[in-house]
Parts: sequence; C-alpha cells; structure tokens
Amino acid sequence: MSEVTVSVTFRHIEPTAALKKYAEEKVHKIGKYFSHPLDAHVILAVDAKQRQLAEVALHTHGAMIHGKEQHQDLYAAIDLVLDKIERQVRKQKEKSKVSRRRTKA
Repeated sequence: MSEVTVSVTFRHIEPTAALKKYAEEKVHKIGKYFSHPLDAHVILAVDAKQRQLAEVALHTHGAMIHGKEQHQDLYAAIDLVLDKIERQVRKQKEKSKVSRRRTKA
C-alpha cells in the first residue's frame, strides 16, 4: 500500500468535516493498488440545477486517472466515482500482468 496525499475542494457547497473525511478514506483505499506515492484531488460540488457532483483526479507515476459522477446524494456520488476509478485501475493492472507474462514467454 502506498502513501496517498489527498486534497478536497468544495464548490458551491458548505465544507463539512464529515464529508471531507469520507472522501479521504475512500481515496486512501485506492492506494492499495499502487506501490509508489499517489496524489489525489477530490472536487465536491453542487451545480445550478442542484445536482451533486464528485470529481476525482489521481496523479501517479507518470499517469493520471480521472473520474466524474453525479447523483442526488453527494456520498453516493463519491462512491460511484471511486468505484469507477477502482475498476479502471484493476483493469489496467490486469492488462499489465498479461503483458508481462507474454514478454517473458
């Protein structure tokens, strides 16, 4: 598990410690897929139509993984975007494992 640096930005919404902590904890769970330090920026926002938006950008070892989701509940939006990113990371890890096996053979 790698070290994860998380920054949380609130837009058009009152910042709350509970929401910030929830987002940070969820992002830290993604760190288990990486062996090197990881920077994450989480943006939590409410737009003009009262949609709850969660956007996450992970910066890692020469790559950037980005996800954006909306939902009526901000906690659900955070869950959705991080599930999406986790699927992307697992898929990429699996591709690299297959690629390494083929080059060794």
